Amino acid sequence: MQEEKKELNSSEIRKLLPHRYPMLLLDKLILLPREGAAQIEPGMKVTGIKNITNNEPYFQGHFPDNPLMPGVLIVEALAQCACAGGLLLPDNKGKLGLFTGIESMKFRRPVVPGDTLLLEAEFLAFRRDMGKVAVKASVDGAVAAEGIIRFALVKNGE
Repeated sequence: MQEEKKELNSSEIRKLLPHRYPMLLLDKLILLPREGAAQIEPGMKVTGIKNITNNEPYFQGHFPDNPLMPGVLIVEALAQCACAGGLLLPDNKGKLGLFTGIESMKFRRPVVPGDTLLLEAEFLAFRRDMGKVAVKASVDGAVAAEGIIRFALVKNGE
């Protein structure tokens, strides 16, 4: 049986993640679940989209005459993509994804207004609600950032 792709729009993403403007950095989420998967498994992949516009609030100061998306926000967008994918699974309903670390991260290209940032996350490990994810952000096939991040899933309110 062929796996069905699940796609979420921004209003559906807001039901999963607690982030709101200006910190919600995910416009679309695409998950290709493994058949019967109820929990995060190594090899599970999720893809997200962040459209970069001149209206992003950080461009007022970073930098007014040469707007560049801050690297830390690219990493945050990647983390939101990974956590949202994990929170879609039945075993994680109602949990909160927390960013716990960066194992490595390289920045290879600037991200500017007009770019569509493709966010990709592949789960490498998940144990006792702690995860490790290989992430990559790209624009038109050119890698903007890539690395490994870690996260935890906790009961909401802990």
